Amino acid sequence: MKQPDNMCHIYNLISNHMGKKVVVRENHGRNRFDVSEGVISEMHPHVFCVTVDSDEQSKQISYSYTDVLIKDVELVFA
Repeated sequence: MKQPDNMCHIYNLISNHMGKKVVVRENHGRNRFDVSEGVISEMHPHVFCVTVDSDEQSKQISYSYTDVLIKDVELVFA
């Protein structure tokens, strides 16, 4: 199945910022948001991973390109 042009645009935009800082804003519905800052660490065909450093440990969170397309996840590149 061919991906829509918007999905390819999102994939290319994220791949151009691989290894750079990004601020991720997740929409959990009903005016609930989670904001985190990290580095885009991995890219796969359907998901990408952001490594977030907290006080003592770092964790890796994966997001779908579809989440970015439907605006459940917003990215701000530094």
